[in-house]
Amino acid sequence: MNDNYKPSEDEDFMNDRQREYFRKKLLDWKEDILREAKETLIVLQSESENHSDLADRASSEADRAIELRARDRQRKLIAKIDAALGRLDDGTYGYCEETGEPISLKRLDARPIATLSVEAQERHERRERVYRDD
Repeated sequence: MNDNYKPSEDEDFMNDRQREYFRKKLLDWKEDILREAKETLIVLQSESENHSDLADRASSEADRAIELRARDRQRKLIAKIDAALGRLDDGTYGYCEETGEPISLKRLDARPIATLSVEAQERHERRERVYRDD
């Protein structure tokens, strides 16, 4: 596949080239996340030697808590990437879960795990705000 390829509104939506473009984008993203997680784990392990100073130990524990939250977010993101790859396989990728309409290529390029069109996402967020304000 040509690395300069960018999906265009001028071609059929979710044609083979577009599906391959988004598959590569998702797989590269997942690989980056996994590599970062592995590097972080190595750093955490090397820093986990016993700290005799209480302030150093507290700082280390705070760093570890932040890192665990980040790893949890990464795990959830990988699950969303895997779900998007599944949608590519079953032919539903790129279509809004709510309306069935195509999600804009611009949105998918910016957020390849998107499951809602911009309009449906905005409606969803408005509904959430209404419930949160109660």
